[in-house]
Amino acid sequence: MTNFDVHAIRQDFPILSREVRGKPLVYLDNGSSAQKPQVVIDAVTKAYSEEYANVHRGLHFLSNLATDNYEGVRGKIARFLGAKDENEIIYSTGSTFGLNMVASSWLAPRIEAGDEIILTVMEHHANIVPWHFLRERQGAVLKWIDIEPDGSLDPQKVIDAIGPKTKMIAVSHMSNVTGAIVDIKTIATAAREKGVAVCVDGSQSAVHMPVDVVDLGVEFFAITGHKLYGPSGCGATYIKKERLAEMRPFMGGGDMIRDVGKDVITYNDPPHLLEAGTPNIVQMIGLGAAIDYMEGIGWDAITAHEADLTAYAGERLRGANWLNLYGEAPGKGAIYSFTMNGSAHPHDISTIIDQRGVAVRAGHHCAQPLMEHFGVSATCRASFGLYNTREEVDVLMDALELCHELMG
Repeated sequence: MTNFDVHAIRQDFPILSREVRGKPLVYLDNGSSAQKPQVVIDAVTKAYSEEYANVHRGLHFLSNLATDNYEGVRGKIARFLGAKDENEIIYSTGSTFGLNMVASSWLAPRIEAGDEIILTVMEHHANIVPWHFLRERQGAVLKWIDIEPDGSLDPQKVIDAIGPKTKMIAVSHMSNVTGAIVDIKTIATAAREKGVAVCVDGSQSAVHMPVDVVDLGVEFFAITGHKLYGPSGCGATYIKKERLAEMRPFMGGGDMIRDVGKDVITYNDPPHLLEAGTPNIVQMIGLGAAIDYMEGIGWDAITAHEADLTAYAGERLRGANWLNLYGEAPGKGAIYSFTMNGSAHPHDISTIIDQRGVAVRAGHHCAQPLMEHFGVSATCRASFGLYNTREEVDVLMDALELCHELMG
């Protein structure tokens, strides 16, 4: 174990000191959205209270300062994702925006009726619905890949599904339901040899493990800021330079143009080509502070702590023979989904353990094809972050045992 003091880390997150229903908060809904360290809160407050102005358009002091702070985050994200050029980073409101942008701006002009998009049953709806738009509107065919019994995805099954009409593989790097990590590099290597683009939903992986988009060999990689201990309403999409040159704008407005006339317009260069309108200035500055915070702790420390937490949580959860766990892939991330034997619906479980201050997610987790694959309508999901502890796992288990006594 590296030198990682989780109790000191917890002091950086003011919300973790509060109580819920008279109990200390045990926040295990990080897969949905993570809490924010004080440095992020301070960065957002400072940007609004001392440095706020619109970016790019002004020549006055505050506009120049805000522009520098806002644009400075692009290089941080590029470094965070291993991109070669910060101009390959497109700002967004989150992964949903980024995936829709790829579907609309790059794939839509290239797809014809009968062309194929490969998806897996583990995808979040944000990495399903944009491709359904192309099925509905342009006749694209969605090819679905099943997962293995342990929740993992066999990359060879994805590779074998590639055919002469395949135009895109859209796949999550880490399942938001099971924590299973996908071998993106193997998929992307084979796809590249066959001239097929790979679009990755990195919403879950980017907060739990280092990402190197160049090493992975993907064309598109979307992340969302609120899961990275940053503000809501911010995110980014890596787009490989060669693909970026092929993108058409899908939103029109300020910043994405050079000149506008009555009969002709001249577009701006990427990345601004895809960033129309007044952007989420302060949120992106907050995301920069969140990335600084994570890098200050270091990936070695974060991954070692979360690996220990994942192993301990798995041991405790598996020890309760009245729980059903979904997805036990080797090397999985810090996410566990489960149901309880008996009459307890996941919504009931979540409500009862909330009385003990334990926050988990209950529902289909925007992954209905995966729920159908598992044969359930919903699960409970406990998802961990860098500030969670073994003691909190014990509180979760005590709360689940109470629920089992009441509902089992």
